[in-house]
Amino acid sequence: MTEDTPIRLLLADDHPVVRAGLRAVLETEPGLLVMAEAATAEDAVIRAAEGDIDVVLMDLQFGKGMGGAEATAQITARPGAPRVLIVTTYDSDADTLPAIEAGATGYLLKDAPPEDLAAAVRTAAAGRTTLAPTVADRLMNRLRAPATNLTRRETQVLSLVADGLSNQAIGARLHLTEGTVKSHLARIYAKLGTDSRTAAVATATDLGLIRR
Repeated sequence: MTEDTPIRLLLADDHPVVRAGLRAVLETEPGLLVMAEAATAEDAVIRAAEGDIDVVLMDLQFGKGMGGAEATAQITARPGAPRVLIVTTYDSDADTLPAIEAGATGYLLKDAPPEDLAAAVRTAAAGRTTLAPTVADRLMNRLRAPATNLTRRETQVLSLVADGLSNQAIGARLHLTEGTVKSHLARIYAKLGTDSRTAAVATATDLGLIRR
């Protein structure tokens, strides 16, 4: 991509107002061209495969259907795929880690200043990573204090506990036995230094491990 070639963008978000806001910001920037919009993650995957998109700006939550992390994984799995820049309101580990594992090049929050958004798009197009400061700080803390880190499965279990599900219901949702759910909870309690479901949820929420 030369300096004279515009960076071609796909805006994937289920809220028309958000897409309009992103378009308004990005179209004022030189060298950025909004090619298309997608209101569902499924549509984003299809549109991104057409070969004329350089960067997808991807939300994480799309209501029913596929989520942004799954869409990111499908988009980035293809040869010559566009880069994916997550633009969302969520910064918990439960959101950031699956998206980054799925192949997202960057992760930005929707309250970022317009100049940061444009810079992140250009950085993503160049194949480099941009992370929102809170996300970067949390990832650094995970590296510094691995003993308190929850695995992805433990994060899923505790998020469902926070939603009020019983061990039996969690097992059914995640295709685990009730005994396995109890084992996950025991490890979660040990890592967080807690001894109850309520305390574990409160501590994990305060640490940003699960969504508030």
